[in-house]
Amino acid sequence: MQMKRRNSGMTQMSAEEYVESLLEEDEQLNKVIEGIRANGMPEISIARGYGKLLTLLVKMVGAKQILEIGALGGYSGICLARGLEEHGKLVSLELKQEYADVALRHLSEAGLGDKVEYRVGEAQDSLEQLRAEGRRFDLFFIDADKGNYPNYLEWAIKLANPGAIILGDNTLMHGSSMNPEEKGNRVVKMREFNEKMARDPRLEGVILPAYDGLAIARVR
Repeated sequence: MQMKRRNSGMTQMSAEEYVESLLEEDEQLNKVIEGIRANGMPEISIARGYGKLLTLLVKMVGAKQILEIGALGGYSGICLARGLEEHGKLVSLELKQEYADVALRHLSEAGLGDKVEYRVGEAQDSLEQLRAEGRRFDLFFIDADKGNYPNYLEWAIKLANPGAIILGDNTLMHGSSMNPEEKGNRVVKMREFNEKMARDPRLEGVILPAYDGLAIARVR
């Protein structure tokens, strides 16, 4: 939220706006935003600074296998895939075929199409299939239907290699998570997810109050 400076017509940037003003423009990611808009998709991709964080985390933990739950137009997918080493792989789950098609096109245009595998359909079905295949992952990014966040967390723990990192987006839900008057299913489930990320003995985690809430945990 912007705040006006005293005795000035200028506006003060939010913390996120200030930090992102320090980053260089990213032409490829700007094209993804344009592509999402052109295809009439929800304009709810992660913020630029958050995308940079995803890339850094993938590199820092040396993740070789990543699972993304919620592809949308491929913005976060590009950020995740950029951090992978030569033989690394991103598996991305997406409910809608048309969204997965747009995301794949964007990753291919970014030179990362060979690093991603899209699985289309209900996430629960895809997760069960991944377990049946014996797949394991080093990093998870959850950014899909909020009411299923606790379920996705349990699946992440099941499919995690020791020391894997789990990330969750929109954990504050634009303030709804903190408002005791909000009692809808999505909010209740997000609170459950937040509590598990911060307190579950299987995890070492924290919730950061930036970009609508970033949840980060390490699987013990």
